Amino acid sequence: MSAHDAHYGGNLVDGARILGLFGDVATELLIRHDGDEGLFVAYDLVEFKAPVHAGDYIEARGQITNVGNTSRTMEFTAHKVIAARPDVSPSAADVLDEPVLVVRARGTCVTPKAAQRPSS
Repeated sequence: MSAHDAHYGGNLVDGARILGLFGDVATELLIRHDGDEGLFVAYDLVEFKAPVHAGDYIEARGQITNVGNTSRTMEFTAHKVIAARPDVSPSAADVLDEPVLVVRARGTCVTPKAAQRPSS
């Protein structure tokens, strides 16, 4: 996360930034599954588990957990893998021994039937 992503005091990053990463993951999953970007319809679960600060490195992952006629349910996680250390110096950071879960979510995307081109 860059300084540009910091939205609150203490260089705290807005949670919506992580949801934007999940949107990118969903797009990739839909392209791989349907050959089309599809549309993100809704989140039915979002849990913010730990703070994210400017300078932290985040890995976002997702998977399709249910496939309907046009809908795809997806689950997402974001983990902090490197933590900024502004207490040491402005550019210091530590690789974490164990990634820290910062956000988990579940949502639904739709790929219209006419747009689906399943991969072989």
